[in-house]
Amino acid sequence: MSNKVENKKVVSLSYELRLDQEGADVVDQASKDKPLTFLYGAGQLLPAFEANIKDLSAGDKFSFQLSPAEGYGEVEEQFFVELPKNIFMQDGKLIDELKVGAYIPMTDPQGNQLQGKVVSIGEETVTMDFNHPLAGRTLFFSGEVVDVRDASEEELDHGHAH
Repeated sequence: MSNKVENKKVVSLSYELRLDQEGADVVDQASKDKPLTFLYGAGQLLPAFEANIKDLSAGDKFSFQLSPAEGYGEVEEQFFVELPKNIFMQDGKLIDELKVGAYIPMTDPQGNQLQGKVVSIGEETVTMDFNHPLAGRTLFFSGEVVDVRDASEEELDHGHAH
């Protein structure tokens, strides 16, 4: 049995994510004692991230960058949306969370949950940005593979690590 990172393996890894340049502030991380654990190949992580750790083994270190296209895409103008200000009213007043820069959970017409960032608040409308918060950013990952094991039948059936 191979203990390399590949499909049908449960992978645990520690990592740090920095934006736009090496040495920038860490914006996300997982430590060795609380690693990120996932079923490789189940579509839970960015495909380019998975491609960069394929065939590594426990103890192997990694360091790579992903372009915006490989990460969360470029910033798309179509995801900036003007919404009527009245949808942010509750009990006759604007909700406290409505501040420029704040992320507000919302639901689209199909019932999908989204996070919208408040860009501006006008007289009648609120401009929201529904791009992924990391859209348009180059992602720098570094870390280490902590563990690789075979997935159980139950994990394979459910499509995620337990």
